[in-house]
Amino acid sequence: MRVAVLGTGRMAVRRAELLARHHDVAEVTIAGSDRQRTADVAAACGAHPSTVPAALARSPDAVVIASATADHARHLRDCAGLGVPVFCEKPLALEVDEARLLVEALDAGAVTVQMGFQRRFDPALRAAREQAASGRLGTLCSVRITARDAAPPPERFIGRSGGIFRDMHVHDADLARWVTGREVAAVYATGAVRVHERFARHGDVDTSAILMTMDDGLPVLIDGSRQDPRGYDVRLEVLGSRDAVVAGLDERTPLRSLEPSGVRPRPAPWTSFLERFAGAFAAETEAFVALVRDGGDSPCPPRDALAALEVAVACERSRTEGIAVEPASV
Repeated sequence: MRVAVLGTGRMAVRRAELLARHHDVAEVTIAGSDRQRTADVAAACGAHPSTVPAALARSPDAVVIASATADHARHLRDCAGLGVPVFCEKPLALEVDEARLLVEALDAGAVTVQMGFQRRFDPALRAAREQAASGRLGTLCSVRITARDAAPPPERFIGRSGGIFRDMHVHDADLARWVTGREVAAVYATGAVRVHERFARHGDVDTSAILMTMDDGLPVLIDGSRQDPRGYDVRLEVLGSRDAVVAGLDERTPLRSLEPSGVRPRPAPWTSFLERFAGAFAAETEAFVALVRDGGDSPCPPRDALAALEVAVACERSRTEGIAVEPASV
């Protein structure tokens, strides 16, 4: 199959590299607006350089949208008439109204889209979901999610990221829905600039906390930070009436124990989400190639991305207004 990858940033590079190594993919095209950048990225990935219009005009068998966030909605519309499966990095769009219209258009056109929520393909997180769904954990009592970047993004990224809730915690919103099988009924969110003043200049925060209430009353607690001095950290804990489990806790978890018994020497902590979820990205790519090759239902459809965006926007409103907000109201 021939796959066009739209974008030349780090996610486009990662997707192109994974696709180029796949035995079912015969050709990868990298499409960007900067001719030299596109040529350099394509050469590094073993792909063909192109512009976006030219790449789509060549009738690829599939398209991966890994362009700038602001371009996702436009590129999805450009791909809608091709009649081929599309993989799109989150988010669909930065604004809820635009995302809703886009979902309706994709549904009306019967466009198969797989959204990029790679955590769904992490083995431990998948196991947490399966054990919760099977009843092995008993009645779910609470869920806790930790999300901490190893280092803050550069200032040029902050202003176009959509903010900590849309950029980072949208993954946690998706995870909460996916693991529990429930919808988010209400959120209360807070945040502050504790270290990096550049976030304040863009109306954003570097530290956050969210209390979600799912539609069955289950509480989900989320804490976030744009910098963890010990490394990248994503963990999910599920407390049930029969058992308690955690995903993301191992010898590389960036925590220093103060217990008198001490801790054995550890390998280096994760440095980024690309490293922490390397296996998940590969499995996600495999799922998309299978979707292109065999057809079937998307493992992460656009409506799930819309639901996560609604939660993220509700969190923003909650932080600004100091009240609990229902995602259905945004």
